[in-house]
Amino acid sequence: MTNSHLVLIFRTLSKKEERELRKWLNSPAHNHREDVVELFEYLMAGQHLYEEKFLEKERVFSRIFPEEAYEDAKLRQTMHFLLKSVEEFLIYQEQQSDEVRARMALSSVFRKRRLDRAFQKAINSVKRQQDKSLLRNEKFLRNEYLLQLEKYSFYEGKKRTAEMNLQDVSDALDLTFIADKLRQACLMTAHQTVYKTKYRIGLLDEILAYVEKENLLHLPAIAIYFYGYKAITSPIGTGEQYFVKLRDAIWEHMHLFPQYELRDIYLMSINYCVAQINAGRDNMRAELFDLYKNGIDNQILIEYDTLSHFTFRNIVNLGTSLKQFGWIQSFIDQYQQFLSPKYRNTFVQFSMAKLHFTKREYSPALELLAQSDFDDILINLSAKTMLLQIYYELDEYDALESLLESLQIYLRRKEVIGYHKANYQNIVRLARRLVRISPYDKQQVTKLKTDIEQMKPLTEKDWFLQQIDRL
Repeated sequence: MTNSHLVLIFRTLSKKEERELRKWLNSPAHNHREDVVELFEYLMAGQHLYEEKFLEKERVFSRIFPEEAYEDAKLRQTMHFLLKSVEEFLIYQEQQSDEVRARMALSSVFRKRRLDRAFQKAINSVKRQQDKSLLRNEKFLRNEYLLQLEKYSFYEGKKRTAEMNLQDVSDALDLTFIADKLRQACLMTAHQTVYKTKYRIGLLDEILAYVEKENLLHLPAIAIYFYGYKAITSPIGTGEQYFVKLRDAIWEHMHLFPQYELRDIYLMSINYCVAQINAGRDNMRAELFDLYKNGIDNQILIEYDTLSHFTFRNIVNLGTSLKQFGWIQSFIDQYQQFLSPKYRNTFVQFSMAKLHFTKREYSPALELLAQSDFDDILINLSAKTMLLQIYYELDEYDALESLLESLQIYLRRKEVIGYHKANYQNIVRLARRLVRISPYDKQQVTKLKTDIEQMKPLTEKDWFLQQIDRL
């Protein structure tokens, strides 16, 4: 039963959902079978959902039917009825999560039964609920369209001619279509950049022109994705005006979007900044850090109580490079709990080493790096790079030469993605030249500085240039 749909669904339930589902299963309106309730209670007890011994079919059967010999078909039947009840419960919960849609369904029922007064009362309630909504995303615009459509269906059924709301239906449909299309365009553009594929996004030029012509940028659900799309599709260095408007729109309207959608908006903005930085526009580092900081402070970048270890590392690397030491120390202390246990120790130790290193506290940095065995290839390479830099700054040239040799062998043996392999090969190559250069040979120093400035990819460019300036 370990990988059954039933068990997998139960593992996702919150405590509140568990309580509500228990009431559901004990209601005669939804379930008449005692064995279904017994199976539910057994699975939800203790660690039964997570330890295989508790999920052995024979053991489960003996708890549900203690006086009977094991019968696989009977257990499967109980599981089937429990799963069916659970699915109906989840459907109900999903429908009730949007009160506007739920009330609109009731309006539709009254309309179809020709209960005019009940319909008018219900549709007015829908309108009030819609107006009170705290959100102003595409879902809000779609609900407005469905509301107008429901009113039209009522009028049309009465065969009225003077009171039709066809213009309202059309306008609401335009807005929800435009907002959804722009959001989809942003998602497709981001996806094709990462996965090197190509999508055809129909009608987009016409939609972009229409948005400006009809002055629709006062609507957050349209403005966010309009500015986002213009920013991420502009040539490097030319779309900053759109990014600034996107950023300002996020700060102003973030309370009008649900958490899951805000996360996508932040990731779109973060990816824009990363692309600009990778192209050499270092002024975007501060913008990126503000996005990360705001996303963490508002827990937008935390999903299901989990913070991606990649995001954790990126924040530490960026924050230390900007010398935001106090905030980064607090970040590591407060948010390490959101890292998956599988990665927590590795990434916390690396982050603390990075923090000490950037503050030029080399002894604690060396201690952390020496006692850590980093399984992640990229973390391991970053750690070796820190060691390289520490050895150089402490004039430990023998240790540095040994490290450079082992790092070169490591890069040959390990399967490192092209960009990263080229980056670390460049670091090794430049470090060898830096160690061997004569500080009195100004021509050589100038040549090395020029090579460092022009070399790509090179994540440690700033550090190498600092060492050149100190020669």
